[in-house]
Amino acid sequence: MTPLTRRELFRLSAVGAASASGWLDALAAHAGASPPAAPKRAKRCVLLWMDGGPSHHDTFDMKPDAPAEYRGEFSPVASSVPGLQVTETFPRVAKLMHHAAVVRGMSTGESEHGRARTYLHTGYKAGAGGIDYPTMGSLLTASGEPGDAEMPNFVVTGMHLNPATWSYVASPGHLGPRHAPLIVADSAGGVPNLKPGVPDAEFADRVAVLDKMTSGFLRDRPVPAAAAQATAYRRAVQLMRSPKARAFDLGAEPPKVREAYGDHAFGQGCLLARRLVEVGVPFVEVYHSPTPGGWDSHEGKRAKEVKTLAMPQLDQGMSALLTDLSDRGLLDSTLVVWMGEFGRTPKMKADGGRDHYSRAWTTVLAGGGVKGGAVVGRTDKTGATVEDRPVSAADFMATICHALGVDADAEFNVAGRPVRAVEKRANPLTELF
Repeated sequence: MTPLTRRELFRLSAVGAASASGWLDALAAHAGASPPAAPKRAKRCVLLWMDGGPSHHDTFDMKPDAPAEYRGEFSPVASSVPGLQVTETFPRVAKLMHHAAVVRGMSTGESEHGRARTYLHTGYKAGAGGIDYPTMGSLLTASGEPGDAEMPNFVVTGMHLNPATWSYVASPGHLGPRHAPLIVADSAGGVPNLKPGVPDAEFADRVAVLDKMTSGFLRDRPVPAAAAQATAYRRAVQLMRSPKARAFDLGAEPPKVREAYGDHAFGQGCLLARRLVEVGVPFVEVYHSPTPGGWDSHEGKRAKEVKTLAMPQLDQGMSALLTDLSDRGLLDSTLVVWMGEFGRTPKMKADGGRDHYSRAWTTVLAGGGVKGGAVVGRTDKTGATVEDRPVSAADFMATICHALGVDADAEFNVAGRPVRAVEKRANPLTELF
């Protein structure tokens, strides 16, 4: 790609394209801490985030021999791995479990949505040490090998819990805006403003005026915020110019492929994730919350919505993603993570609902060098406590770092303080690889 001139750095601001997402807006906010050198990594990651917290009993840690009030309404079915059963509501995913490993010993201690979302995205409890910690995508892309300069290193898409009051967990924390994600709220709609919205002559006039006004400011005031803003425009122009930006256009996919993923936000988000990792984007997170309550099945009504909406969508989108990555030779180099912020209470309420529960729950890892069919950790006969290999949030974060070749022991210089990528004493699940 031809290097951008200073004049070209300011063209984008004239048409407002830099306001397309949190990625570009945050870049212009301020400069962040410089990450340390880290081991190279050649893998990508897709995080499938089940916002609201899915029940381990109803998904990947079923208890068919427990009393009815614990085991729930679903029956287990055999998977592609002998002896490994999953819920009957995931028939497609069941056929692909030879690509996946199940972690049944999650025990994290945070049962409030906001704090748990932060904890599981960062590996640190909210507010710990008075530091703003980066989300998983920012940490892993900042610590690993730089991605394609033409494309964002980290993209977030899909529907999150309670859109009116919640947002994505997307803060780059102490790493600064350079490592903020590009947020694509509507995966089917792609990234807006990738093309100038005015005629060429008008565009040139605006650029000339802006260049004249800002060149003096930058010369006289070379402050970090101004440099960050220039970086935002440069990367935005690179994205606009890049032929790889076509990855955001799901309309380029054959109708049969789009249908395979499902006509819903989660399925199309999974398809976008496949297209992005295919062109070199290192980290993509797809949120899944098909109802205002997401996977947060407190009452029987919400539990029914999870059964009729969330579970079928998850089965279709996740199975299509794993199959597509495998068929394209990308699964071995792409780690797919299925998780939420916690599980649900072992004992159901009278109406079939389950409350928040963080003492024992389940996550799933697939591809990316994971030993397919492995099961790590064990809960008791009612799924209430972890009896073997408890896994903390820090353990889990260290496991993801291990899978992607990122140094979990790396330290960042944050205002003169050394801050570890992952908490000390983390015990990664190296037996999965």
